[in-house]
Amino acid sequence: MSLFDLTGKVAIITGSSRGIGRAIAEEMAVHGARVVISSRKAEPCQEVAEAINERHGEGRAIAVPANISSKNALQALVDETRRAFGRIDVVVCNAASNPYYGPMGGISDEQFRKILDNNILSNHWLIQMALPEMRERRDGAVIIVSSIGGLRGSPVIGAYCVSKAADFQLARNLAVELGPDNIRVNCIAPGLIRTDFARALLEDPGAEERVNRNTPLRRVGEPADIAGAAVFLASAAGAYTTGQAIVVDGGTTI
Repeated sequence: MSLFDLTGKVAIITGSSRGIGRAIAEEMAVHGARVVISSRKAEPCQEVAEAINERHGEGRAIAVPANISSKNALQALVDETRRAFGRIDVVVCNAASNPYYGPMGGISDEQFRKILDNNILSNHWLIQMALPEMRERRDGAVIIVSSIGGLRGSPVIGAYCVSKAADFQLARNLAVELGPDNIRVNCIAPGLIRTDFARALLEDPGAEERVNRNTPLRRVGEPADIAGAAVFLASAAGAYTTGQAIVVDGGTTI
């Protein structure tokens, strides 16, 4: 059996109707997992689930829309996953918000709170909801998609960077708490990835050229570049890795 085999595992991936989340869901399905596609809108989730089922067989994916800002919606996501698949083995906290682009002096309290609530507190909620059965089985993997923004300052996405730094510490704290139950908690810290979320950064004139010039691998990342790290952390290949932040940024931070 491959170290990367996820056969029999069930993974919830938030923000998985597009971008990084979709790439993670698709790659986990390739490696045998049953996946739960979740984002705010039902139709895009259903489209992704249907595409995965068409490729891998009926029942490999389901769509469960959920707004991460709602604790009730996240509980419904967990409950429906258990009803459909009978278990939860992997939680990928990928969905995040950044409603403000500019210096921190201009951010409203409401925008700042939304960033902190959606990027930190909602992760805490979802993880806690999934933990009881992981603890009972003494097995599970939690993956938080953070960002290299949590390692650096920024003149335009400062509050987002604050939230992503907090995600690193959330993973470390939970890794300490949950390690005795053989539950691993890690972060992936992507660099600039070509997604709708990064469009504001890439649309500036000359932005991509500057990024390429300052990135050792000389390109912007693609969603699929993150998926391999997620499979590693979810599978037996990552069985002795916990509390870590795996940077996947083409070398930008070095």
